[in-house]
Amino acid sequence: MIGCSKKESSFKEDVSFLKDHTEIILLSTSNGSIAIAPQYQGRVMTSTTDSSEGIGFGWINKKVVEAGFLSAGERKGKLEDQIYIFGGEERFWLGPEGGQNALFFKPGSSFEFSEWKTPAAIDTDPFQLVKRTGNMVGFEHQCELLNYNGTIFNMKIERNIRLLDKGAIETIIGEKLSNKVDFVAYETDNRITNVGNDPWIAETGLPSIWLLGMYNPSPETTVVIPFKEGDSTTLGQKVKDDYFGKVPKEYLKVEDDVLFLKGDGTKRSKIGINPKRTKGVAGSYDANQQVITLVTYNIQDAPNGFVNSSWEYQEEPYSGDVINAYNDGSSEPGAPPLGPFYELETSSPAAALIPGETMIHRQTTIHLQGEVAALDVISKKMFGVSLEDINTSFTE
Repeated sequence: MIGCSKKESSFKEDVSFLKDHTEIILLSTSNGSIAIAPQYQGRVMTSTTDSSEGIGFGWINKKVVEAGFLSAGERKGKLEDQIYIFGGEERFWLGPEGGQNALFFKPGSSFEFSEWKTPAAIDTDPFQLVKRTGNMVGFEHQCELLNYNGTIFNMKIERNIRLLDKGAIETIIGEKLSNKVDFVAYETDNRITNVGNDPWIAETGLPSIWLLGMYNPSPETTVVIPFKEGDSTTLGQKVKDDYFGKVPKEYLKVEDDVLFLKGDGTKRSKIGINPKRTKGVAGSYDANQQVITLVTYNIQDAPNGFVNSSWEYQEEPYSGDVINAYNDGSSEPGAPPLGPFYELETSSPAAALIPGETMIHRQTTIHLQGEVAALDVISKKMFGVSLEDINTSFTE
């Protein structure tokens, strides 16, 4: 068993802290645990492969959690006026963020940070706990959202979180799991339903389900995303790498069918994989803690494409990414990082729903910690590269 280093807080310590400030639901097995916060939209705050001694994988913004948001009117913090960054290793969000169909900009506003604001439904509104069993919890929330076009979405949100057992993990990775590897894994089933009277149509904007995971960074962490090899004319560009300016080669290495992005929290950078390139998996490897993280999702048809969240008026509002990864860092010289943390994200197709219709987006998160040789088998299977390839990706 690999325990915490002195620089890492334990899962047990993180859960104790969280319980001092908000309700926490624990789902546990003999193999691991996850901590869920109903007040924070049913997000998974953190998880571990060892509830008593193990590290917590999720990044938690303890300053914001400690301050809370019930007294927000008493504070003038710029970020807290626009978003409450609680952290958490998987949260429910909605897209698109920017563009003429944006959910984060009011009609008539400019696409500037000062006018950007996270909708309360995915920021401060609690989700209602509606069911609970030994290894699963379910939440619901109903809301009304306004996009930049002035379109109103009357929406029901459902989110179910379920712990996965060893057999489920083996099915996903296509390999028997070595007894020298500890694990924790969970699936979230996320749904949005049109509960209004009008259909959601592309011309006035479509929403999508967007899941984001915030993890603790380290100098030894590398994000790894395999993708389909092929001509850009057919499959599009390999990687979108210019969200915040082009990612420098010291932080991003792109090969024929796989990319490596540093997850060290020292350089603000974001990349995206389009739906024609995806293999349905993204992940990371922390060589220091000997942890592989895997994120998979349900690949499905997307007749209306994927929403584009760029902060601009868009010529192609449905040409967005299905997978994103983000490495935190300073937004400008001398400014502190937001976390730091790194993120793995997946999105559903754009949801063109008639009244009563539902879009479903399922995601699995798996953390595997243990012997390097056993993890190497999983890395080759899921990423198509060895751990040595990952560890040397920025040294060659």
